[in-house]
Amino acid sequence: MADAEHDQVWKEFSEAVNMTPFELEKWLKTDESKESGTGVGHDSGERIVAIKHKKKAELTDDDYAHMKKVVGYVHRHLAQGGPDEDKAQSAWRYSLMNWGHDPLK
Repeated sequence: MADAEHDQVWKEFSEAVNMTPFELEKWLKTDESKESGTGVGHDSGERIVAIKHKKKAELTDDDYAHMKKVVGYVHRHLAQGGPDEDKAQSAWRYSLMNWGHDPLK
């Protein structure tokens, strides 16, 4: 990826992932997180924490590829709008949180 593309992915990732590494690590330890989805989101959450702990200069092309995947996932699922009732306790929210985005923030 070119530097300009890295900058764009970094910007979009920073906007999509609205949970801090601490918040995400704490969430990933919950039963709700572990029971949400197929485990792919949970694994992604762990990868997001690792990425967030790196300095921008330390990020690899593989990190940027994952960041781009995270942005796509968050945007697609936010577009669904989630359930009409009880978003706070919904599988929709839990799945997004595994990917680093809390839609109630």
